[in-house]
Amino acid sequence: MFGPEDERNYIEYSMSINSNDMIEIEKKSVSMTEPTNHLWKYNEDKILKDIQEYVTGTYKSHYCGQEANYKDIQTIDLMAAKELAANFCQANILKYGSRYGSKDGRNKIDLLKVIHYSMLLLHFDGHYSRTDNGLTEFR
Repeated sequence: MFGPEDERNYIEYSMSINSNDMIEIEKKSVSMTEPTNHLWKYNEDKILKDIQEYVTGTYKSHYCGQEANYKDIQTIDLMAAKELAANFCQANILKYGSRYGSKDGRNKIDLLKVIHYSMLLLHFDGHYSRTDNGLTEFR
């Protein structure tokens, strides 16, 4: 239900004591899309930055075709053509979620993979869509 088009505004209050020992309250409208909104209590802004860096990095490491016409086609695109991508994403969410804490300890990369596969599942299950799965946008 929430998307990038949603603009959520909140009120932030700050208090200070002026030179006359009077309390001054400043009321300011803050948008959740502002990077320094002071409303994200649990480092969500840093986590989103890490996710963005991780996902961007995966575009350099996926198995793609060697010929020029196929350099942008990833394995998951082939799965999507056979309607297997959503199930693949869901299975990988379980895989990386269940191995977190077991293989390589509490490995941050496993959690980033869970989030990335969740994002892909949102796409392949039709919550966000692109014409021809976004393939022509990358050519």
